[in-house]
Amino acid sequence: MRKKLGIVGAVVVVVLVLDQLLKFWVKNSMSVNDEPIALAGDWFRMIYIENPGMAFGTTFGTGMWPKLTLSILRIVAISGIGYYIFSQAKAKAHTGFLIALGFIWAGATGNLIDSMFYDYWFSYDPCLSFNHMDGSGISTDCGFWGTIETRPTGFLLGNVVDMFQFNLTWPQWVPYLGGGDVFPAIWNIADGSITVGVVLVLLRHRTFFPEKENSESSNSKTVSRIKNWFKK
Repeated sequence: MRKKLGIVGAVVVVVLVLDQLLKFWVKNSMSVNDEPIALAGDWFRMIYIENPGMAFGTTFGTGMWPKLTLSILRIVAISGIGYYIFSQAKAKAHTGFLIALGFIWAGATGNLIDSMFYDYWFSYDPCLSFNHMDGSGISTDCGFWGTIETRPTGFLLGNVVDMFQFNLTWPQWVPYLGGGDVFPAIWNIADGSITVGVVLVLLRHRTFFPEKENSESSNSKTVSRIKNWFKK
């Protein structure tokens, strides 16, 4: 059990360190007005953006309470996943399954750290577009742009830093999708970690839960035998 938890812990630490180091670098070295940095030709690049919502830029409404609710839900989910990892390790679950859960846990935690502390660790510019929030009731003078309502700041209210973008479009001949972005969301290492964990569980489900699969297979054989018996 300790060995398995140690492996999961190592995965979590590596993901969190890489995620936070890159976010710190982006916050300190890039600007929203910078040209995208090509990482693999022009189809995969890095830009600087922030979002107030969930993974891949999805939102949970506007205002302080939706944001606060989202952060609280993150804490509940992280606590639940952490407990589940411990209980599964105790139950001698497959190491690969625990690692997959570790990726998911690390990704959720990485984005929560942004929301919890980034408003304290970095300077806040209310005039940046991703800090605008209509209906917040918090107004600020942005010079040429006039008076703009901005988001509330503080513990659990910070934005999440994103930077990776797939700059690809569907060919025009593809029905319904032609000309549109293949994957328009901008994401970070934490988002990618969550995706890796989910994909691992989906792809290796039979390996992670062999007894369940064998039981289902046995049940299918039993049903088949019953059907054949009635056909006689």
